[in-house]
Amino acid sequence: MENNMSYEKYGTYNGKDYGDRHGGAFDRGSADSYYGRPRRPHYYVGGTGTSDEVVDLTEDEKEAYHAGYDWNERFGDKKIWD
Repeated sequence: MENNMSYEKYGTYNGKDYGDRHGGAFDRGSADSYYGRPRRPHYYVGGTGTSDEVVDLTEDEKEAYHAGYDWNERFGDKKIWD
């Protein structure tokens, strides 16, 4: 796996900025990838787990979620479960 986070900063994938807000769609996609979870487009209105979860996403929000998942698959890492 290529691990070069300086190539594209967190929140940016394929040259498009999706934002890096904790709990946002990009963030949740990257977290699902990191923890080895399947894709399940969602985000939180505020902080992760402490605010309402949104699962009825717009096309732009779904794009951001999938970009986050793909970003972590390419540049991120995976949780090692001991």
